[in-house]
Amino acid sequence: MQREARSGLKSSAFADCMTENDKIITRLIEEEMKTAYIDYSMSVIVSRALPDVRDGLKPVHRRVLYGMSELGLASNRPYKKSARIVGEVLGKFHPHGDSAVYDTMVRMAQDWSLRYPLVDGQGNFGSQDGDNPAAMRYTEARLRRVAEEMLEDLEKDTVDFRNNFDDSLTEPSVLPAKIPNLLVNGASGIAVGMATNMPPHNLGEVVEAIVAYIDDRSIEVDGLMQHIKGPDFPTGGIIQGVEGIQQAFATGRGRVVIRARAEIIGDQHSEQIIIHDVPYQVNKATTIEKIGQLVDEKKLEGIEDVRDESTKDVRIVIDLKRDANAKVVLNKLYQLTPLQTSFSINNVALVNGRPHTLNLKDMIRHYVDHRHEVVVRRTRYELAEARKRAHILEGLLIALDHLDEVINLIRNSRTADEARDGLMTRFGLSEIQAKAILDLRLQRLTGLERENIQNQYREIMARIEYLESILNDEVLRMSIIKQELLEVRDKYGDPRRTEITYAEGEIRMEDIIANEDMVITITNQGYIKRTKASEYQAQGRGGTGARGVGRKDTDFVEHLFTAHAHNVLLFFTEHGRCYWLRVYEVPEGDRTHRGRAIQNLIQIEREDSVKAFVTLEGFDDEDFVSKHSIIMATRRGLVKKTPLEDYSRPRASGIIAININTGDELIEARLTNGDSEIVLAASSGYAVRFHEDKVRDMGRTATGVRGITLQDEQDAVIGMVVVAHENQNLLVVSEKGYGKQSPISEYRLTNRGGKGVKTINISPKTGKLVAIKQFEGKEDEGLMIATRWGMTIRMRAADISLLGRNTQGVRLIKLREGDGIASVAYIMEQEADENTADLTDIVAPNGQAHDPAENADETFM
Repeated sequence: MQREARSGLKSSAFADCMTENDKIITRLIEEEMKTAYIDYSMSVIVSRALPDVRDGLKPVHRRVLYGMSELGLASNRPYKKSARIVGEVLGKFHPHGDSAVYDTMVRMAQDWSLRYPLVDGQGNFGSQDGDNPAAMRYTEARLRRVAEEMLEDLEKDTVDFRNNFDDSLTEPSVLPAKIPNLLVNGASGIAVGMATNMPPHNLGEVVEAIVAYIDDRSIEVDGLMQHIKGPDFPTGGIIQGVEGIQQAFATGRGRVVIRARAEIIGDQHSEQIIIHDVPYQVNKATTIEKIGQLVDEKKLEGIEDVRDESTKDVRIVIDLKRDANAKVVLNKLYQLTPLQTSFSINNVALVNGRPHTLNLKDMIRHYVDHRHEVVVRRTRYELAEARKRAHILEGLLIALDHLDEVINLIRNSRTADEARDGLMTRFGLSEIQAKAILDLRLQRLTGLERENIQNQYREIMARIEYLESILNDEVLRMSIIKQELLEVRDKYGDPRRTEITYAEGEIRMEDIIANEDMVITITNQGYIKRTKASEYQAQGRGGTGARGVGRKDTDFVEHLFTAHAHNVLLFFTEHGRCYWLRVYEVPEGDRTHRGRAIQNLIQIEREDSVKAFVTLEGFDDEDFVSKHSIIMATRRGLVKKTPLEDYSRPRASGIIAININTGDELIEARLTNGDSEIVLAASSGYAVRFHEDKVRDMGRTATGVRGITLQDEQDAVIGMVVVAHENQNLLVVSEKGYGKQSPISEYRLTNRGGKGVKTINISPKTGKLVAIKQFEGKEDEGLMIATRWGMTIRMRAADISLLGRNTQGVRLIKLREGDGIASVAYIMEQEADENTADLTDIVAPNGQAHDPAENADETFM
């Protein structure tokens, strides 16, 4: 006991002594282990396992590319031994095992591992069969052009540099990354307590999505998915289902099922299944072995032979037995072998040194922010260099202006320092300018060289002005980012390799809804519905019409037009905003049903209302989109034209279509093809016709230019027509139901902005002009007119008289006292269903039968 006490006392005294000398710090072992583990885990997360959101690279990848760049291994330079590259990276930047560096470089050279390989390898770099690459002493490598884009502008202070492991050199903390590498090549890694598994995507699609984000920062993931359809794996394959893609894009986590692409060839007596690719990260040789094993174990029947006929492209041939069902065998292959596998998406990357799970918009936003910083820092560097050069040129110009005096001063100086000081004192030059003058060669004193220096100075000053404008204008900086991305897309973009199909249970609405003709009706108070066009039956001109929409209080039909069920509707509001909706998304109702409030379908502001519509098949046809524009007209006579592509990226809250001045409102929006003519008509009965090239393309936020000069303050534009050819007729309808057709040739082609010519003779009997439409001379053309009291009438174009411009027209519809025309729609006549009743006698509002012939033709001159 005494020995133990003495021992304990001695230990205690020793501990106190050591603590006083700061050699031992007493800590709880739990706290020490916790701190040490956190430090270790953060080291793994930041320095090894997770990519940076800005360039999509882990430190080892970044160091390999930078090390190759420092060795001068450009894409147009000779290859160097891989061992030389590995040694460079190990000795200068990455003091770990050589296998880690070499394996990293090998993977960046494999076109089945990266969608856009960054290293150009020469020699055996492995295979999709799982073969190991040759030793580093046998292989050679250099950078690919796409990797050079990642490194471009590195020397222009675009990114921060940090010390290497022994503080003897510096290395970039991130690359400028002109390529959105994180999205296009993906990443995978296992850290401590977390992991990342990011799929690759198609470069062209990614660039288009980034451009869409730059154009509209509030765009949502659904809008971005209009451009990025899903992962695009280097090995191709087919993604089964879109639900996993949507989930991954929206949340950063999801799961997609990938199938090999296969085809069945031959006849029923001798069939083969040809596998053209295997899923991403699946070993081809192991897959063939698995098929053979299943055949041997009798788990997979109907297969006669399996062989690998792959060369550069994958080709696995499976011979089937005579009595085998090829589709059944193929489904079994998908079920039992790696020919169908899943890819779990986990978008974890470092943001400011911290791991974050990112959705699609997050990744794009961080990349754009990085590129913006790169552009700003690059511009500042180039501006500083340009100013230095301008400073020297200014000194040279001063010397040339006082050439004899400068020569005498230099000749009479005993030393170079004396000459330099003399120049600085005599001409007020800086030391740099004086030194440049002393370094000036005699041949630069010729007249031609003097002119060359002056030209250089003018060019450098223009360059300085441009660089300063970049730093002062964020819009210009963003346009530079867009332009550089589009150049990258044009250089390296390629078609999508991975096909995306709908899985069982994922049925698009287009697949179950017939693409029928629909009549879209919108009331003055903002209620909308769709009704099958077959419910409206043709009537003779002059009829009273059948009741079309149930009227409540003072509500009335304001817009009525036709579209196919699968069409895209672009809604344009009087405040100048644009919204998207599919026709089949509009609630269906019969003719007497008022419909549903538009605010419940699109996020339109309470004080705003829909004024114009454009129907499209969609935005998938790039050629169609690139050749068409949207032209808009306002109540006060302004017109504006914007490329259709600017409206291809919808978002729930709408986008700006046109800037509306105070006291004005949008009244029409139409589609043009680049060679269209525009007719604007005013309530005063005048119209102007001009070619669309008189209106230049403008951005969505522009206001527009003068289209027509109105007669007075009470006058206003009531409609716009886009003319396709000279054989068309213009239809005009007045407030009290009078109308006519007139040949478009009677309206002379003028410049925009004029007062126009008379299109209808306005009188108290006709009322003001309320609508202008066009007919193309087709037999099945028709017209649907709706009144403010909810009456509708449908008539054929052939029943409407063709008269001159300066006439009042004929009565098209008999109106009750106090009623008036609300809207006029151009439609294509549909053949009546066999079971539809003959509506010769049309029920009038008072319930009595009405004879359409009651109204005789009346022509007023």
